[in-house]
Amino acid sequence: MKKIAIIGAGGFGREVLDVIDACNQVEKRYEPLGFIVDTQFGTPGTLVNEKPILGGFDWLVENRNDVYITCAVGPSHLRYQLIQRAIKIKCRFINLIHPSALLTRWVSLGEGVVITAGCILTNQIQIGNHVHVNLDCTIGHDVVLDDFVTLSPGVHVSGNVTMGTGCYVGTGANILEKIRINDWSVVGAGSVVLGDIPANTTVVGVPGKVVKEREPGWHLK
Repeated sequence: MKKIAIIGAGGFGREVLDVIDACNQVEKRYEPLGFIVDTQFGTPGTLVNEKPILGGFDWLVENRNDVYITCAVGPSHLRYQLIQRAIKIKCRFINLIHPSALLTRWVSLGEGVVITAGCILTNQIQIGNHVHVNLDCTIGHDVVLDDFVTLSPGVHVSGNVTMGTGCYVGTGANILEKIRINDWSVVGAGSVVLGDIPANTTVVGVPGKVVKEREPGWHLK
């Protein structure tokens, strides 16, 4: 069995543990060891859904050759920062897909991808590295999700949509076909996106409109 350490012990960390448990009910493949958090966010030995906080990145340095890593931190920019730390110490990453998710054989996945329960992905879909697809999302044909994209629960992505690196889409948003959402943009919960979205912006509403612009590189701060 592959041993797994989960970066992040919050709500989505517990949901990722649920994905692992569901996979093991079908076939015993994974051994979840526990959670990796910086000391200001949790004390080693504290149990989270019966699994311990193992420690911080110092624990990973000592154990990186024995475990696979998944990052269960929801916001794309924070996940990006944590993954860069993990890459520097040469961690290995694993994909986790809930057994109730439906993926055709025409879906390609990067590494460190998490797909949770109830999702449907159809044809010629490209998923980058460290992408999160949360509960009950649908992704249509010819969609491209670049690295570090986050789809919150209940997002519906129509065909031929491209999302750039680090895009974050809030709960229940709908993205119409042939739209490009550029790097490090945010789509608010419940929004309906009818046109292309510039990089480093926040879009909300029906139809979605830009309400905020950020400086390039904001995700690094």
